[in-house]
Amino acid sequence: MMAHNAEHLVSIPADALSLEGALAVPEAAQGLVIFAHGSGSSRLSPRNNHVARVLRAAGLGTLLLDLLTTTEDMRYATRFDIPLLTQRLAAATEWARAHAATRHLLIGYFGASTGAAAALGAASLFGDTIAAVVSRGGRPDLAAEALSSVRAPTLLIVGGRDEEVLRLNQEAFRQLTCAKALRIVPGATHLFEEPGTLDEAAQAATEWFDRYLKPPQGA
Repeated sequence: MMAHNAEHLVSIPADALSLEGALAVPEAAQGLVIFAHGSGSSRLSPRNNHVARVLRAAGLGTLLLDLLTTTEDMRYATRFDIPLLTQRLAAATEWARAHAATRHLLIGYFGASTGAAAALGAASLFGDTIAAVVSRGGRPDLAAEALSSVRAPTLLIVGGRDEEVLRLNQEAFRQLTCAKALRIVPGATHLFEEPGTLDEAAQAATEWFDRYLKPPQGA
């Protein structure tokens, strides 16, 4: 039995390699959030780990994983290979749907930077299987033509001072045809390093996942 909130290292097969991940499933969890990290980031990202702790405190499971190997992440072109990132996230999703500790859980994605494009791309592939998507400081515009076929309710969180990324998010937001919301965090720059801004983003993400990842009472 998995200990309450304890993180376990997992190895997820994708293509001819294994993706390293950290899985934590609180007791009585009703949803699982798979994190898609951005370029130059990893499952050890302090910002995404902070968000993951907030989600687990709300009773949601988390899977933080590296979509690229260390060598791949050193190559700029690979970092922005959205089809590859999407394919890897899809492999992790299939793994979670079959894994004993997570196969009963509704699945959502949390993406940052290029990971947001991968999350939306994978959501378009899985249709109603993905219950919700949240992007933080993400590049949803890089999901391109996949945007119009995303069915999962999607929340885009952007820093108010991250002007270029905010513009790109507004353009992507217009292309989304699913249930959607755009949340601008005042005073926040791209990495949400300003006091309180990451907490505000984490709270917005928690509320979104709480709405869509947990079955309604009595269901």
